[in-house]
Amino acid sequence: MVGVSGLSSVPNSIRLAAVKQFSAPFERNKEPLLEVLRTVLPSTGTVLEIGSGSGQHAVWFSTHFPGIQWQPSDRAEALESIHAWREEAGPENLLPPVELDLLTEEWPITHADAVACINTIHIVAWEGVQQLFAGGARILAPGGAFFVYGPYRYADRPLEPSNEEFDRWLKQRDPASGIRDFDAVDALARDSGLVLEGDRAMPANNRSIWWRKPA
Repeated sequence: MVGVSGLSSVPNSIRLAAVKQFSAPFERNKEPLLEVLRTVLPSTGTVLEIGSGSGQHAVWFSTHFPGIQWQPSDRAEALESIHAWREEAGPENLLPPVELDLLTEEWPITHADAVACINTIHIVAWEGVQQLFAGGARILAPGGAFFVYGPYRYADRPLEPSNEEFDRWLKQRDPASGIRDFDAVDALARDSGLVLEGDRAMPANNRSIWWRKPA
């Protein structure tokens, strides 16, 4: 078994395969996500994706939005996989990934025409969710969309059994994580100057939710 540190001496295809991570849930949900994002994102400009994970999101969406400069970002330990996906399959409008840790106040870019954050809010600590909205709204252009995807709790209905189980698993893994209350997240968005525009049910009891920064 070749260690990652020794991959520079092996063929490129083997090196890429060794560092690429794979998200099965994204593969299952990428078509419904694309359908929603076609109605939310601009046709041109820069979209900052926060929490790009494996890098599959970035390749898939940049391929289907050729007029957009797609900017993936994540914590340092995730960047190698994103680089690998981009090097193997990324179109020209997929930019190199940049480091962005939501538990810090430092952001690598100062402008985006839209922000997308998929399956991240229930993973990071609440402080990170706060930084997500504060920082994202700060760099977002007037009229730009702020899109999130994942499971949420709602005050007017019980959490789905599958999400109850998922929430228990998240908190056992990291007590600071967990499925967030929609009202609390929406309050962060409103406090950051964003206006709720859409909330759509998605497969596997997830939601697509987006706000917009007033023009």
